[in-house]
Amino acid sequence: MNSSRDLALVSASAIVGALISALAFRFFSSNPKPRRAAASTEISALSRRFPALDPYSPLKRNGYLSWDDYFMAIAFLSAERSKDPNRQVGACLVSQNGVILGIGYNGFPRGCSDDRLPWAKKSKTGDPLETKYPYVCHAEVNAILNTNHASAAGQKLYVTMFPCNECAKIIIQSGVAEVIYFVEKRLNDSDVAYVASHKLLAMANIKVRKHQPEMNQILIKFEEDLL
Repeated sequence: MNSSRDLALVSASAIVGALISALAFRFFSSNPKPRRAAASTEISALSRRFPALDPYSPLKRNGYLSWDDYFMAIAFLSAERSKDPNRQVGACLVSQNGVILGIGYNGFPRGCSDDRLPWAKKSKTGDPLETKYPYVCHAEVNAILNTNHASAAGQKLYVTMFPCNECAKIIIQSGVAEVIYFVEKRLNDSDVAYVASHKLLAMANIKVRKHQPEMNQILIKFEEDLL
């Protein structure tokens, strides 16, 4: 009895399998062009998104970051960590052979609560202790101090904003050889902090240059590419 039932099940399965195979064969043989067209569309869309995608090409890709843009971008990314509501500054200390030694951003010293100290630029009562300036550590200083005991002597410092005179003193004393900045904060030509900074850096024979980006923007998106 069981043998007969098993035989019937096997036969039924074979018939169903044959029908599915026949239908599949009929579908693919009667619709070859639409399937190829769909594949072609998919490949061309992929090519538009990744124009240099070629698994057989021995060439490197174009459009990669220059060293200068790379290190300045890290300085900009570091600035995003700053909690200063008015101005975020980032810095990146780099060795002459392109090794990142330290990064930093403007904020309060370690162990000093950024909820208990003021972030204001001005005081309503005229009290400087009600502003951020007596407390904040600048990005350049933090980058130099965050080197994990590596020497800053002879190295390059990338900073999103030209350093003030106080930072210039620390840059000089630490032995930094070159400062690369993105923008210069100059309220006017007689701004003492920045005039003095230029004078000090020049007297110390520290090379100073303005960053000239090769790319207009660098987009970072936190998402997985399913392709």
